[in-house]
Amino acid sequence: MSAAETTPQRIAGRGAAPQRSLWHVILVRPETMTLVLLVLAVILASQLSPFFLDISYILRSFTLSAEFAIVALVLTMVIIAGEIDLSPAANMALSTCLFAWAQASGVPMPIAIAIGLVAGLAMGALNAFMVIGLQLPSIIVTIGTLTLYRGLAQIIAGDKSIRMPEWFIGIDKVLVFGVPATVAIFVVVSLVLGLILAGTIFGRQIYQIGTNEVAARYAGIRTRRIKLILFLLMGLAAAIAGMLTASRLGSVRYDLGLGGELQMVLMAMLGGTYIFGGRGTILGTFLAAWLLVVVSTGMTVANLLPAIQLTVLGVLLIVAIIATNLIYSRAQR
Repeated sequence: MSAAETTPQRIAGRGAAPQRSLWHVILVRPETMTLVLLVLAVILASQLSPFFLDISYILRSFTLSAEFAIVALVLTMVIIAGEIDLSPAANMALSTCLFAWAQASGVPMPIAIAIGLVAGLAMGALNAFMVIGLQLPSIIVTIGTLTLYRGLAQIIAGDKSIRMPEWFIGIDKVLVFGVPATVAIFVVVSLVLGLILAGTIFGRQIYQIGTNEVAARYAGIRTRRIKLILFLLMGLAAAIAGMLTASRLGSVRYDLGLGGELQMVLMAMLGGTYIFGGRGTILGTFLAAWLLVVVSTGMTVANLLPAIQLTVLGVLLIVAIIATNLIYSRAQR
């Protein structure tokens, strides 16, 4: 081979980015940051109370946020696809109020549950219609439907609580191999969605849509159908989470899940999901959910006022978005 033939190859070789080692790839991933923060949070929280070193105490604490964490897993997929849904907590309230109102009116429980699930799907479909069909920004649409769903829930339930039947109460007290049922559900859903997102064509297509929707469409990916599936899944997950919350609380009010939007988005962002789509993992959200529980419980043990706790969560959200953006920017260099 002549020198003239090898020169372009040498130039290309010099211009190519150096191959990163496996350790470097692992260290710059957002999930690594989340895991480190989780370990530090447990260590710091254990200084406030020795109970944080007791796995059963952490599991019991997690039951208070398990419903939000389940929805956050699906929200992660929606954000990776380049969209966002801020209405699932309000969806939880409305679908559960419809379910509770139906069973309190004498409707058989299986039919009442079906009413709640169908309502959740319908709310997901409404969001999808406006985002996909009318091409409206998902953040604006779901802020609007958030207010709509919460208002309808108040109209249905009023300012009173709807009591659930005694046999329906206490899902968080049921143990599955020593783990509270809601926590076990969260773990199973994490495994299933993690496998779908990381190991299937459908999961890879979600990433492609979030990275470049136009290119994905030209590549033959049915972007509209995939986004519809994700919004419907969000609605269904919110309805199920609402019923789990009703079982844990024993009653239903219109303000069920109030403020949950912040926690769900925080779990996704803190786990490394990129706010502009195309990047993120179920593992990151899984770890972030545990981190958030430890932080929230630690602040409660420290007797911090709710306003201070909300401020801390807000700061965490901002820091998570900035850190994730920096990590992905460095990874592209």
